[in-house]
Amino acid sequence: MATVTPAMVKEIREITGAGMLDCKKALEEADGDMEKAKVILREKGLAAAAKKAGRVATEGMVQAFVEAGTTGVLVEINSETDFVAKNDLFREFAADVAAQIAKNDVSDVEALLQQPYFNDSQLTIQQLLNEKIAKIGENISIRRFVRYAAEGGVIESYIHGGGKIGVLVEISAQNAAANQDAIRELAREVAMQIAAESAKYIERSEVPTEELDKEKEILRNQALNEGKPEKIVDKMVEGRMSKYYEEVCLLEQTYFRNQDVTISQLVKDRGAKIGDTLAITRFSRFQLGEGLEKKQDDFVAEVMAQTKL
Repeated sequence: MATVTPAMVKEIREITGAGMLDCKKALEEADGDMEKAKVILREKGLAAAAKKAGRVATEGMVQAFVEAGTTGVLVEINSETDFVAKNDLFREFAADVAAQIAKNDVSDVEALLQQPYFNDSQLTIQQLLNEKIAKIGENISIRRFVRYAAEGGVIESYIHGGGKIGVLVEISAQNAAANQDAIRELAREVAMQIAAESAKYIERSEVPTEELDKEKEILRNQALNEGKPEKIVDKMVEGRMSKYYEEVCLLEQTYFRNQDVTISQLVKDRGAKIGDTLAITRFSRFQLGEGLEKKQDDFVAEVMAQTKL
């Protein structure tokens, strides 16, 4: 059997929100396989992994840049400490990088680093980054970005918690130029919805078959573990899948400002109000440090003490 370490227990606890002893038992049952342990915890009703998958964090910020409602950028830039992430030099650099991406259609971070800086063509972005590292005295990295250029639509962004979460949204319209202000207002509200409720897809058709099959299997095992009769389990799974779609599909979520309205209805109503046909065409949500390993801290000692590893 694989060795279950305090760090493993800590990580899976942060991701799932389950108790430490439950995490330890799940890891032991899964023979140290983190993904399998998360599934075990969900099947036993001890975790809601899909909602808490973004808890692992590192420092830095997510920055947005939107120009004229037609070009938008979301970029994550990481630093070693939260103190540096609040530094004016760091935040100015993040803003400049976002503007750089907006002004130059670039494919990836490596290509971005080779571009001349728009404020000083004598510098590349890599050289500008090196200067900031030297001045700030801490390692800084540009991790990821997305860039939207709207054709017949409007783009808006929302940054939450001073850069902890960032969202970029595009809404298509028949008369985008004439109705831009109203559409941007709607797009910002939708972006806030995505930040709060962590939608993964716009609608059901976008959910991969593999993910649906995995979710159904988890829900089936969950129902069986609850002692439900085999003959009604499949019907229960179908009923619970509706709840799953409401969680992951943006259009099926209830609007955070009015629980009687879905996002689908909100978009339809706003379109009718301005006499236009609107549709959410794409979105991106960045959570700071998502998927990155966080530095170990004294919590490991706490895990060791309570799990007696």
